[in-house]
Amino acid sequence: MSQHLSEQELIRREKLTELQALGIDPFPAALYPVTHFSADIKEQFSEETKEQFASVCVAGRIMSLNDKGKVFFIKIQDSKGIIQLYVRKDDVCPGEDKTLFEKLIKHLIDLGDIIGVTGYVFITKTGETSVHAQSFVLLAKSLKPLPVVKRDEEGNVFDAVTDPEFRYRQRYADLIINPAVKDAFVKRTILVNTIRQFLNERGALEVDTPVLQPIPGGAAARPFITHHNALDMPLYLRIANELYLKRLIVGGFDWVYEFSRNFRNEGMDRTHNPEFTVLEWYTAYKDYFWMMEITEQLFEKIALALHGTTELQVGDKIISFKTPYKRISIHDAIKENTGIDVSDMDEEALRGVCKQLHIAVEPNIGKGKLIDEIFGNTAEHTYIQPTFIIDYPVEMSPLTKKHRSKAGLVERFELMVNGKELANAYSELNDPIDQRERFEEQVRLMERGDDEAMFIDYDFLRALEYGMPPTSGIGIGIDRLCMLMTNQPSIQDVLLFPQMRPEKREETTA
Repeated sequence: MSQHLSEQELIRREKLTELQALGIDPFPAALYPVTHFSADIKEQFSEETKEQFASVCVAGRIMSLNDKGKVFFIKIQDSKGIIQLYVRKDDVCPGEDKTLFEKLIKHLIDLGDIIGVTGYVFITKTGETSVHAQSFVLLAKSLKPLPVVKRDEEGNVFDAVTDPEFRYRQRYADLIINPAVKDAFVKRTILVNTIRQFLNERGALEVDTPVLQPIPGGAAARPFITHHNALDMPLYLRIANELYLKRLIVGGFDWVYEFSRNFRNEGMDRTHNPEFTVLEWYTAYKDYFWMMEITEQLFEKIALALHGTTELQVGDKIISFKTPYKRISIHDAIKENTGIDVSDMDEEALRGVCKQLHIAVEPNIGKGKLIDEIFGNTAEHTYIQPTFIIDYPVEMSPLTKKHRSKAGLVERFELMVNGKELANAYSELNDPIDQRERFEEQVRLMERGDDEAMFIDYDFLRALEYGMPPTSGIGIGIDRLCMLMTNQPSIQDVLLFPQMRPEKREETTA
């Protein structure tokens, strides 16, 4: 197959050939000793500090070229921003090499090329902090033109490329032409590091558990299936790491956590991607009341680390992460929003409620899923400020300890923020006999056609039979948390490379 090249791409390849004919390597392999970055120069340069900037070495991608005859003004973008270069023929091409200026800088350099410059920092007559170039080197020739982005005289973007198909599929180009996009991903790293620090300071241990699992356990979800040739057996990409982390609690660890890359073969929308990141941790000798308190503390700390305040702008709303958060049972939440008390209803009555509320439900789902559908359709979206929805029916939570004082319920909470679930936590079920019965009920649901029902994990049951101490565990959706904390409307905006349909390539048979 041969590439289909545009006119501009063909011209750039011709320039590539000319550069090589001049003896210039358009992709040199030598180390380039960058000493300064754009933002640091702009922030720190002054008359008092100019001696510190008498010799600098900068590198970046050309974002604008302004030909003034014997002088070129070039703006390059590095990892921290944009800075102007003052490039004069007599400085960069002295003596007999002056013709090189005409050939190289005037005709063979393009927007998107990556260059390196040494020189000194000064302020132009227009007041712009710039680097006066004394040497110039091409570090990488760009063979594909960047999409056109309009900027004002200060370099601020006022007509950005916003097509999501382009931005998500070619994230590398998106990051070049929309540098503000980087901010969400920088904040994502700060968020993850803040969580790690929070947990490590309290004695938690970060661990790794298998991504390929013989049984897709720990959640109710449809898995991806693959085949292991050497073992000649099916394996599943993990839908959750819960059962492995709880095995470690059985083994004697008091507090373990993992940032788990999970995979669920389900739908895609603004808040769902088939590959996603979840933080799960499990702590021995704790319950879901303790977990609510420490979750509040963590979310408040994240907000402060990212924004310096507990009040965040999310869309057109102000959300406060200041502790404490509201707590309400799932039954009361449904009653609060519908006026209907579902707490004592059986499956038939719940189906009647769904019909009354015009909620379409599958005939093969049980009581737990029916309550979940009623809550999701009538109540979930109403909880904008952080709210713990607590005390779920036992049918909804096959891995959760039965409530110590309320029959038919379990000790579970979900944290709702801005109308979406951000965290799910339990007092963990540690009774192996009860757990086996719950798994068997999941098998009955599977036989009825529920393709999200759980498998029986016999090894996990064996682990529980050795004895697991009272334990509390939680799962926090990192992608959704990043969406919230960076005010992004779609999960694709916090994933560097979101899943997309195959691209139709413009290639022709050679």
